[in-house]
Amino acid sequence: MHALVVAQSYDLPMQIDTGFGEKDLDLRLANPLNLRNLLEDKRFTKNRLVLLHVSYPFSKEASYLASVYPQVYLDFGLAIPKLRYHGMISSVKELMDIAPVNKVMFSTDGFAFAESFYLGAQIAREVVFSVLRDACIDGDLSIPEALAVVKDIFAETAKQFYKLDVSSRYSDVEPHHLSTSFQKEQNDFLTDVTLVRVMWIDFSGQHRCRVIPQQRFYSSVKKHGLGLTVECMGFTSICDDVADDTWLPPSGEVRTVPDLSTKRRVPWAKHQEMVLADMLTEPGRAWQYCPRDVLRRYSKIIEDDYGLVMTVGVEVEFYIMKTILKDGKEELRPLDRTPYCSTAAIDAASSVLDEIVACLQSLNMTVEQVHSEAGKGQFEIVMGYTDALTQANNLVYTHEIIKGIARKHGLVATFIPKYSPDGSYRDELSAHDAGSGSHVHISLSKNGENVFTASGDYNRYGMSKFGESFMAGVLGHVRSICVFTCPLPNSYERFENKAWNGLFLCWGPETKELTMRTCSPPGTDGVVTNFELRTFDGCANPPLGLASLIVAGLDGLRHNLKIPDPVEPTDYNIFDYNDDNEDTRLPSSLSCSIIHIFSDEWFLETLGENFLKSRRGICGDEIKAYCECEGDPFGEVMYKF
Repeated sequence: MHALVVAQSYDLPMQIDTGFGEKDLDLRLANPLNLRNLLEDKRFTKNRLVLLHVSYPFSKEASYLASVYPQVYLDFGLAIPKLRYHGMISSVKELMDIAPVNKVMFSTDGFAFAESFYLGAQIAREVVFSVLRDACIDGDLSIPEALAVVKDIFAETAKQFYKLDVSSRYSDVEPHHLSTSFQKEQNDFLTDVTLVRVMWIDFSGQHRCRVIPQQRFYSSVKKHGLGLTVECMGFTSICDDVADDTWLPPSGEVRTVPDLSTKRRVPWAKHQEMVLADMLTEPGRAWQYCPRDVLRRYSKIIEDDYGLVMTVGVEVEFYIMKTILKDGKEELRPLDRTPYCSTAAIDAASSVLDEIVACLQSLNMTVEQVHSEAGKGQFEIVMGYTDALTQANNLVYTHEIIKGIARKHGLVATFIPKYSPDGSYRDELSAHDAGSGSHVHISLSKNGENVFTASGDYNRYGMSKFGESFMAGVLGHVRSICVFTCPLPNSYERFENKAWNGLFLCWGPETKELTMRTCSPPGTDGVVTNFELRTFDGCANPPLGLASLIVAGLDGLRHNLKIPDPVEPTDYNIFDYNDDNEDTRLPSSLSCSIIHIFSDEWFLETLGENFLKSRRGICGDEIKAYCECEGDPFGEVMYKF
């Protein structure tokens, strides 16, 4: 009591240890309920008290006191990692059953051995994740609420309780990476999961899956996969009919074998997981048409031959639509009609966007920024840089999350490049809409260092020799790349004059109106870190789209290609926008892209004629449907992308 008087006079908190771990502990006296008279004493109602070590084994009693007395806080340090794993989880759950979550904190509270600090910091995060994950699954917390609880437990409550000023000291701390023991969960049987989605992306960019009961997944499918007829890869986005002339075998099957490193929780569906699958013809041997293996194969070539890794960041653009009734029929309309970077648009979609970002972060994806785009109901999420293989997986899951969360809120999200209710692209909603893309930012790294940037040995337009040659290869083959990155006839409705998409085969520094641009950090005086390609949209098969960029870049590296001179922003008037010369501009249609790729010797030689014919067959059926339909056949397809 004397100590409390002193603490109050200096505005200091007091820690109370009820004896956890002491050899001479008398449990009859250690119950924190014995503090009741002290807590009721009016002299000490303004003190700040924290019960250490979760008052174990009286966790429930401590939780009750924190819920009743405003001056009581809880700290579960030392209970982690001293208890067994399930004991740690049950103790934290008991705390959160009744105690206000903003009165619970954690300290490593290590003693005797330095390792106890490390284990406390590490395991506490795993335990809290497990407890909060279950709370989200049970519906007690939303994902944004759970993330707020994490901040309270590991930072905010302690800052407030101890009146700490650490705003500058820890501003640059890197996010915690889950330990190997926790990552093991990806491969282990989880008791609350009932179904596993085994997913693949077909040649038309459709996300497809088979859903397997968890027991069968772990007893059989995990190792042996599922049979899939090869014709399923030849479906178009128009309908589930096999396209003509795909050059895929008319019979036979491949095994879709889960890549367990990609297994993730489905954030919006209770008790489900999802995993991406490789396509194998026999154990350990990939099918030549497997999109994930195509990307893996060319990523290995560029690393083996040049020591390079292509790293990619993506600007993911999409529309959010709502359903309205018009003349007794349901129609889709944009969620809002606000302009670019509108605060009102963020308000209109805040509940959806909050949950989307939280879900992306829960799957360990880096979100750099979110804003509304220029289109009606259009938004953009910027995904951070990572290697091409990881980014391809991230793009698949990003699309799944955006569409899944939108459905959960009774909305429709679509990545269709150009949306138009009547198919004319000249109606009031889309006349001035630039459309949606997935602009890719591309760089090269070697041993973890950015080698796209110019060095003392070589500097041309701020790029290294590697960077210039790779970018020159992409620019030289961009019309062929469009077969994979702009895969629908609808994709080419986006290529318009002064629509932020570019029309001509050229590049410029920091020039967003061109097909490609180099990017420099602010204040670096022309030092280039990456380039942006705008001919990539959300209907592309991510592994095939990114693989086509590596294939093109390899040509630049192999033949030491030089980039042509850049076009300055003031030089737009050199272009004749009425000139249909295919030699100077982007393809005007998917048909033109197909013609280009079959006259591109490098792509024919590198990817193989039969592989390109399989893509041409699907494109041919989609072009035919597009030409024969009176309206826009992709008005229905928007539900699939």
